[in-house]
Amino acid sequence: MTSVDAAKVPMVQFLSPEGELSVPAEYAEYGQFIKELSIEDIKKFYRDMAIMRRFDNEATALQRQGQLGLWIPAVGQEAAQIGSGYAVGHNDHIFPSYREHGVAITHGIDLLSILKMLRGVNHGGWNPDETRFHLYAIVLGSQVLHATGYAMGVAFDGKVATGNPDEDLAVITYVGDGATAEGDVSEGLLFAAVNHSPIVFFVQNNQWAISSPVASQTTVPIYQRGSGFGVPGIRIDGNDVLASYAVTKKHMDDARSGKGPFMIEAFTYRMGAHTTSDDPTKYRSNEEVEYWKARDPLDRLQKFLRRQGVDESFFAECEAAGNAMSEEIRAAIFAMPNPPIENMFKHVYSEPHPLIEEQLSWLQAYEASFDEGGAA
Repeated sequence: MTSVDAAKVPMVQFLSPEGELSVPAEYAEYGQFIKELSIEDIKKFYRDMAIMRRFDNEATALQRQGQLGLWIPAVGQEAAQIGSGYAVGHNDHIFPSYREHGVAITHGIDLLSILKMLRGVNHGGWNPDETRFHLYAIVLGSQVLHATGYAMGVAFDGKVATGNPDEDLAVITYVGDGATAEGDVSEGLLFAAVNHSPIVFFVQNNQWAISSPVASQTTVPIYQRGSGFGVPGIRIDGNDVLASYAVTKKHMDDARSGKGPFMIEAFTYRMGAHTTSDDPTKYRSNEEVEYWKARDPLDRLQKFLRRQGVDESFFAECEAAGNAMSEEIRAAIFAMPNPPIENMFKHVYSEPHPLIEEQLSWLQAYEASFDEGGAA
């Protein structure tokens, strides 16, 4: 679906691009969740969105300077991620793809751990049992199968609709528009539907699957594709953090209370490249980018907060916090030692294996030859 097509599809929006708040009557069931938010809650949304963008831009710079092997930007998708991330309950589990840096922020993930993974130092570095935020899934769509299976297990364990908030839990998985064309996603939707699993499928439709537009992935709005499997859905303005929060909160609550799976399509835009190995100027127009710049999620929320009387000092504090975070991770990355060579051979097999030992010995000797001044 193109930007023009968006006007033809019903979409939940509470904050206009001008920062004006309104709750249409047809979406009143979601509006109640906005009423529960204080101005301090919304300021926290903005602060984390600003931190996310600063982190994203710093990581891109680090990759360009050879400090990361790759970076996966999410500029433009801050509202979709921060809003939905804060809507997740204290027992719920999150299965991200590889671009959910903002959701990671809302759940206390050390941002340096994400950079370490893309530097090749580790494979994630956080414990999903403790954080309930599972590891990034680099294999496209695979996280949907993991999430659906986990949600099925939650139901089998009787941790749905007990009425005990310390017991009940739901699952949310994040997926991009391009991944919805993968068979893994269709299988996840099917299994979630037939098992009435407590899961929300959160699709960030950022308009491009690398260089393929959404129109080449589907002929109907993405949220409608779930209905073929028995999974209802809705489209939200993914650049409206309040819509992202309220709709996700409602349907995570519903999933937790036994109402089954749901699909949310967050209609947003990837302002930058798919990854730092990609050049988006080769396949999209400047006019399209400018159209979405006028709908920037940070600018929108800032306009709203200013309307509420939030003064300049708050925004200056957010900028200062972002700069301090940026300096801290930059210093940590430049000071970070390379991992020992033997790390890549660990955990390949559950037991010691002679071939692995042989390969490690060969590589150690090869590397040592450079230290000795010999020729490889």
